[in-house]
Parts: sequence; C-alpha cells; structure tokens
Amino acid sequence: MNIEASIVDQRLSSIIGNIREPAAEQLRISDPTKLKSLAFVYLCVKTVLDLDDEETFDCLTEGGGDFGVDAIHISEEYDGEFTVSLFQAKYKHTDFSGNSNFPETGINSLIRAISLLFNPAAELQHINARLLAKVEEARSLIRDGFIPQVRSIACNNGLKWTSATDEIIGCASFGDQVTWEHFNHTSLVKILQASKSVTDSLRLNGKAIVEDMDYSRILVGRISVTEIAGLISRHGDRLLERNIRRYLGLQGNRVNEAIRLTLETPERSNFYFYNNGITLTCDKFSYNALQEGDYQVKVENLQIINGGQTCMTIFQTTRQATLLLEPTEAYVLLRLYQLPSDNEDLVQKITFATNSQNPVDLRDLRANDEVQRRLEIDISQLGFSYRRKRSDSGLRPLDITSGVAAEAILSVWRHRPHQAKFFTREHFGRLYGEIFSHSLNGSQVILAVQLYRIAENRRKRPEDADPIFVRYASCFIAMQMGRRLISDLGLADVNGINHLNFTNASDLIAANGNKYYSDSLRDIQQALSDLYGGQNVSLQQLSATFRRGDLIERLCRIEVSESMT
Repeated sequence: MNIEASIVDQRLSSIIGNIREPAAEQLRISDPTKLKSLAFVYLCVKTVLDLDDEETFDCLTEGGGDFGVDAIHISEEYDGEFTVSLFQAKYKHTDFSGNSNFPETGINSLIRAISLLFNPAAELQHINARLLAKVEEARSLIRDGFIPQVRSIACNNGLKWTSATDEIIGCASFGDQVTWEHFNHTSLVKILQASKSVTDSLRLNGKAIVEDMDYSRILVGRISVTEIAGLISRHGDRLLERNIRRYLGLQGNRVNEAIRLTLETPERSNFYFYNNGITLTCDKFSYNALQEGDYQVKVENLQIINGGQTCMTIFQTTRQATLLLEPTEAYVLLRLYQLPSDNEDLVQKITFATNSQNPVDLRDLRANDEVQRRLEIDISQLGFSYRRKRSDSGLRPLDITSGVAAEAILSVWRHRPHQAKFFTREHFGRLYGEIFSHSLNGSQVILAVQLYRIAENRRKRPEDADPIFVRYASCFIAMQMGRRLISDLGLADVNGINHLNFTNASDLIAANGNKYYSDSLRDIQQALSDLYGGQNVSLQQLSATFRRGDLIERLCRIEVSESMT
C-alpha cells in the first residue's frame, strides 16, 4: 500500500461527511461508491485551485451528461483572456498501490469535451444543467471576444497517462491554448503539507550584501535558475504558503510565457536583468562569512512571498527534456529577509507591498486591515463569526467569510451585482474601499449575507418551476431583496441599519425572505421582458446580460412594495 494514497483515502472520509447532503440534493448522488469518487473530485478541485468549500462544490458537475467533465471552474476575464479549468478524476477504491496509469479513455473524453464545449455553434442536447450553465457562461465570453485558455486536469490515485496517450493529446492539435496537467495522491499530499516549515540551503553565486536592520537581517544576492528549480522540486507549494497567487500556468499568461521563452533562447544569459527577482522570508539564515562569495546559506522556515510565478515557471520550463540548462547560464536576483518570528504584521505588510503593484487577489493581504478587524469584533457581538482569514475548517451557518461578505455587500447595498459576481478579483483591490467603507457595520454585513444566501441557495438548488436565468441572476435578485428590506424597515438607505434595528431586520428576513425572493424574481423577469421585448433569449445571451449589468438601471426603476404586516 502506498502511504500517500492511504492518506488521501483517509481524507476522503471526512470530506464525504461534509458533502453528503448537498451531493444528494444538488447532484442526486448518494451511493457510497459514487460519493467517494465525488469526494476525490472535490479534494482535487479544492487543493489545486485553492477555493473555499462553497466555491469548490459549485464547480462539481459529475453525473449523467457531464461529457467526461467532473468539475469546471471559469476564471474572471483579464487582458482579453479567461481560464477554464476542466477536471476529470479516476479513483480506485480498492487498489492503493498507486501503480495504475490514468486511463486513455479519460483523456479521449476530455479531448471530445474541449472540441464541443468551447465551440459556441455546437449544439449540446445531452448535457446536465450544472455543466450547461457553466459552458454557456464560457461561450458568452467567447462570443464577446475573450479567448479561453483551457487547463485539462487529470487526477487519479495512480500514475500519469502513458506515452501512447501523449501521442493522442498531440494529435488533438489544440496547440498552446490547451494545457494538460496530472495530479495524483503524491502531488496532492505535497500541497496539503504546505503548512510544514521548509528548512533548506540556498547556493548563491558571486558576492552578496548582508545587513542588520532593526532586529531583522537582509541578504541580497544572485541565485541560478537551476537552484530555484531544485528548490521548487523539493518543496513545491510548501514554499508558497504566504504567496497570494496560485501558479497561473505557462500558456495564457504573458509574463510566464515571456519567462519561458527567455530561458529557452540564448537570451537567458540576460535573464537576471529582465526579471524583477524573488523575495523570500525566513526565521533565520546563516552562512560562512569568512568566504568572499558563492555562499551556501542555510535557512529555516523559508517562504516565497513575491516571485512565486517566476519560480514555478522556471521549474516547469527546466523540466522539459529538450532544455539542457547549465547552472551558470541564467540567474535571478534574490532578496532574503530574516524577520522576527513574533512580528507577523511586518510579514503581512512586506507581502502586501511587494505584491500590490500587480493585479492579484488581495483578500488574504487585507485580512489584518483595521476595517476587517473591526468587523470581526462587531459581527461577533451579534452572535456570528467573521472569518477575515482563510481556513481549512468547515463553515458553520453562523460563519461569514470575508469573500462572501464582499460579494453580498456589493450586490445588496452597493447595487453592483454584476461586479459582485464577475469582478471578484477586484473585491479586495480597487473595489475594496467601495465595499468595505468606514461606515460599514457588522449589522449591514450580516443582513446582506442573509439575503445573498437565500438567492445563492436557490441558484444552487433551483426549483422545477424556476426560469433558467436563476442560475445567473442570484446577485441581481439579492439586490432587489435588499431594496425590499430597506422599504419594510422604513429607512431611506442602508446607512440607517445598525445594531439597534438589527434584530427587527433579521426577523423580517426570516419571516419574508421567501416572499422577498419571489417578488424580486418577478422584477428580473419584468426587466428582461423590457430589455428584450418578450423574445426568447438563449443561455449565452442571459449570461452576457447579467455579466454586463444591462438590467441594473431598469431594476432600480421598479418600485418595491412593502411586505411588512
């Protein structure tokens, strides 16, 4: 028995307990064997994409009519492109040797899926509703001129596919627009071990500068790309625990593509000058100061806080059999900070400062902001728990994550539902001040989330009589529900909500939440009818309509009637 395969199998048991109920309700999966296979898909998606529990489950599409796609995730569009991650998982329930290859049939299914799903003209007659909603969202982006970059991710508790399957992938002729990745029990466990500290040695080249500064130490030097590749090979994502970005891949990311192309040409001798370098932190580093250079630096609790994309691209590029890179051919600027172990705030500030110039998800970096800390206290006094930092532990009904709070506030109180759903990358970036204004209080956060959850639960579990657009309109419906709550409270706007009327407002949601939803659903139907004149609207058109926010002005003109008795 392979110990890593055994670790994964044991982890699936706890996942099954968490997903059993939604799997039965939303996917009609309750058979123990199928449920365990679903749990493996869930583990792969959550681990590879670093999503929270609700986002992970929302990606699952396993079941009849899934075209061999067990899960799908669509990123936001950026710089004219968007990334679609397709997962197919094959889990062996009784063989834990880890010696079976990923089946060729599975790759063939993914190839067929890619050729059909991303062709807006192709008709899909036998496809399940969850997958169809995601596919039409991607197709609407394609029709709007955005280019899909597809990650085909094959997962199993065994070995990678065979060389014969590699030939099949090559014959598919998708080019650089589709990448193929393999994850198994070994790679999953390696990522799950990210919380373990990294102790290793860094071999530098040439002279280095070392300086003490306010109980900290700084080392600036030069390190070869082959040394970086070796470091990533040994420790992988364990080095990126504090880095705020998952690896974006080679294809579809221009910066990473430029790094790769430089390393593959004679220009790699100038790599040191082209790249901004990498920044690392550690609890302690030591070296032989009697040397004049070429130090071997021993480090404890090493973390890459900026330059993770560079490091991972170097690793991926140097793995290519056709690239024979000499250690002295390419170098990277290295900044190593030894920081006091009890000064986590300094680490956060350095991480923020070295990453905030780039368009990245800043949710983790905002976790220690004054506004976030204040909301945590305010919300706890109302009987709820605010998770300003991400956690692996499961969510309870009284838990509110900062990510869900941002989406709910932007939808319900800021009347920007299209940005809430499709601009999540900017919720903790340029939209942060608008969402988490200084006037925002815990009562407003909780009430927004309560309304948002009603709409989201209906999106995930639509009733038979629900119109198809409910799969795209949850944020718009939540906005209208918020307007009805304000009306029933007799307030002019959200600024009138505070701890004094919180209980009354929460009771109104409990009593009238379903009516708020059904009335707001009719608002959406009316706005769509006004916009399209009663014409039949395709799923692609619906997805594009809600993404662009065409309905907001029409919805704001609709009067909401009081529901309070």
